Amino acid sequence: MAYQLDGKMVIGVSSRALFDLTIENEIFEKEGLEAYCSYQVEHEQDILKPGPGFGLIESLLKLNEYNREKDLVEVIIMSRNSPDTSLRVFNAIAHYGLNITRSVLVSGASLAPYLAAFHTDLFLSAYEDDVQSAIDSGIAAGIICTEQADVISGRAWGRADGVSRSQIRIAFDGDAVLFTDESEMIFKEKGLSAFEENERTHAREPLAEGPFAQFLKKLSNLQRELGTGDCPIRTALVTSRSVPAHERVIRTMRAWNVRVDEAFFLGGIEKRDVLKAFGAQIFFDDQSVHTASAAQAVPAARVPYCRKNGGCGVKTAAAAAK
Repeated sequence: MAYQLDGKMVIGVSSRALFDLTIENEIFEKEGLEAYCSYQVEHEQDILKPGPGFGLIESLLKLNEYNREKDLVEVIIMSRNSPDTSLRVFNAIAHYGLNITRSVLVSGASLAPYLAAFHTDLFLSAYEDDVQSAIDSGIAAGIICTEQADVISGRAWGRADGVSRSQIRIAFDGDAVLFTDESEMIFKEKGLSAFEENERTHAREPLAEGPFAQFLKKLSNLQRELGTGDCPIRTALVTSRSVPAHERVIRTMRAWNVRVDEAFFLGGIEKRDVLKAFGAQIFFDDQSVHTASAAQAVPAARVPYCRKNGGCGVKTAAAAAK
């Protein structure tokens, strides 16, 4: 019988999200593909440093230790590298002891057609076109910030006092990430008062699902499977919303039957320090101003807007409540 991915949390990660390829990417951009390929082959035995997504991937793979009967998480390398230039990445995977055995290597072609084929729940990449295609296809995806990769690796991010280093901590923005941008557009077009009045009026009407709603639901199901006591996964909502726009969010989570462990309604306060205190291994936000700031303290990834009319994977409020 063929190996089944059904029932697993499937994470697709690019080589630049997993490892620090700052120098290699500069060579590619300045000198071209041939120079990049030559450099990778010549340095095959040089172990790559962890990148911004490394800590999250390492911790997710450790979840498989909680169930001896089946793996809970499957991580797949999804890269625009060619098979010939990928040995360095596989050598680094072996060096760090990561249990990653499957890969998609497309020699510069688009990865988009293969995301659904591998039942991908989350895709992390530094290549915007692939992430955009994933979002347009209804798959949770983020453009991971690599600007700080040469300063702090994904394995070395500091944790606040009292935050377990073994616990997976994932933080999400609300509007245009967990939810659609419908309410956010009211704020942009009509201002704060109109936004707050809309949320107050519709407080008991669940928000429609955004690009990360299904991923959060799968995370919540995984938390239930692992047990509520000392669960190795902890999630947080970190949003610029504030009272009175909080009630609709809380009722939406209740309607979705999802677990969010911590919620921060910041009302415009800087998110970076809160994310650092939470100890996020990754933070997803739709605005580059927030991800760029957050990336100075924790790994962060920007979620692009869906290009399809009506949004991607979006349910009506009534359907979301079912």
